[in-house]
Amino acid sequence: MKEEILSAGVDIGTSTTQLVFTKIMMENVSPGAMIPKIVIVGRDVVYRSPVYFTPLLSPTMIDAARVKDIIEGEFRNAGINPSDIDTGAVIITGETARKENAKQVAEMLSTFAGDFVVATAGPDLESIIAGKGAGAAQHSDAKNIIVTNLDIGGGTTNIASYNVGEVIDTSCLDIGGRLIKFEKGGTEVTYISEKWSEMTRRMGMPVQIGDVLTRPQIDRIVDSMVEILEESVGLKPATPDLEFLVGRGTSAMQLDYTIDKLCFSGGVAVHVYDNDSTVGDYEYGDLGVLLGRAIARSPLVTGIGQFEAVETIRATVIGAGSHATDISGSTINFTRDVFPLKNIPVLRLSAKDEELPMSELAGIIRDKLSWFNLETGSQHVALGMKGPKMPEFSYVQELADAIIEGMDAMIRLDQPLVVVVEEDFAKVLGQTIETKLRIRKIEKDVICLDSVEVKDGDYIDIGKPLADGTVLPVIVKTLVFGY
Repeated sequence: MKEEILSAGVDIGTSTTQLVFTKIMMENVSPGAMIPKIVIVGRDVVYRSPVYFTPLLSPTMIDAARVKDIIEGEFRNAGINPSDIDTGAVIITGETARKENAKQVAEMLSTFAGDFVVATAGPDLESIIAGKGAGAAQHSDAKNIIVTNLDIGGGTTNIASYNVGEVIDTSCLDIGGRLIKFEKGGTEVTYISEKWSEMTRRMGMPVQIGDVLTRPQIDRIVDSMVEILEESVGLKPATPDLEFLVGRGTSAMQLDYTIDKLCFSGGVAVHVYDNDSTVGDYEYGDLGVLLGRAIARSPLVTGIGQFEAVETIRATVIGAGSHATDISGSTINFTRDVFPLKNIPVLRLSAKDEELPMSELAGIIRDKLSWFNLETGSQHVALGMKGPKMPEFSYVQELADAIIEGMDAMIRLDQPLVVVVEEDFAKVLGQTIETKLRIRKIEKDVICLDSVEVKDGDYIDIGKPLADGTVLPVIVKTLVFGY
């Protein structure tokens, strides 16, 4: 069985907004009459939009109407209707995720996009998405090495390290090409971020809006950015400036490993790889071109092995399209099609929790569920756990009882009861929960998924069934609507 679906990825970043459409091929790779195992076997980008400057109403407000016009226009240019899309993601990233109306823009786009996942990406999630889109994860897996990707955009540098394709480290720094902006054609400062206002003060040359910078001053700022990037990947000892520039909600790289290769994505990477050598130093009225060219001359390129990213400026948007297409196992259970479901926070049981007697587990679930209570009452929460590889019948029966008792507050809500397990027993667990609820004369939609890993703090979106209803697209993400 083969199936082809159409996915979309939209990235609304600090500097640029863009969109791609991708055809995704899925196939059942299980032989004969065995339980189906649906996997993604291929992706083909079929349309790439032009790169637009992200429209702003002010330094702190996104122009939501103009963003929507851009996206609607690119659907028309591609000859694709929103109804043609099977799954997709709109990701608001970088400095743009810190704008006052980021949450409102996400909600507006969600209304337009229908079944799309729409979210502002926290710094660690953005790093992972960009690393996937740049090809760092795939290259690490193929070569059995550690690859670190630096995604350098307008407002942030998102860093992710992969070991044999798996994420092992992430960080985000307030380093980017548009943290200082100039008036068109010159070097008069029209914008400087708070952190780089402080950084220039530390350097003994405080910069303010209205200042006209000399080339030596600009070079000194750019060189400082490059040096801190070198510190971030262990090429130089860490300084207090590195700690100062680590973005909120993240931390510096752990670096308890050796990086085999570096690669670069984001708008600045175009100039690291000198893919457009005709561009003038101040072509975009910012530091981006000079920053990219300074990186190209630095030990970041000359001192560590290089892997040239398969995507630079479009890495995040392509990664977003890929990120939205993880799929559940096929041994799943859902009462009926109530999808899509969006932005469900996850209560993840710890390994210690799962070792408790079932008589205690229900109480643990109930206690932890209270963490998610809002002033208006209970919110919809999914229960996540690992579970045993081959559970016995008695275990499933007892676990179902513990879940029903512990998740009583969720069962009382109108929304479905959602349980996510890593190991391959969701179908029997979901059916057992349904049976026990019916015995209690409780009518409830039950969704039980497997082959999906979730953590505390994650949110999940579940899309419409695919592959003749045997699998569900599941997106695991961290939502951050501001810092």
